[in-house]
Amino acid sequence: MRYFFLFFVIPMSLFWGWYLLAYHDVGLGTPIFTRQAHDHVFGIYGQILGIDPDTIAPMVARACLVDGSILLAIIAFRRRKKIRAWLAEKKYIQPAAPSA
Repeated sequence: MRYFFLFFVIPMSLFWGWYLLAYHDVGLGTPIFTRQAHDHVFGIYGQILGIDPDTIAPMVARACLVDGSILLAIIAFRRRKKIRAWLAEKKYIQPAAPSA
């Protein structure tokens, strides 16, 4: 779980934090959080990809949701016994019958 946090949650929170601060032109005394920097970065990405820069942010958001869903499904699959036991404890499901 710590690797999930280290390699997925922290970079995504840094990216979306920058994106929202720059999109709303918060500034914070640095030029990286200005709307000009935001438009410049997405303009470069748009030129590289050959698409409109305004379509990049929704594409990145969808990719983050899909990737996050896949990663959470993998984590849930690996911890399915603990999850089933927790659900049985909370009486959401019937406890599994012991296998022979």
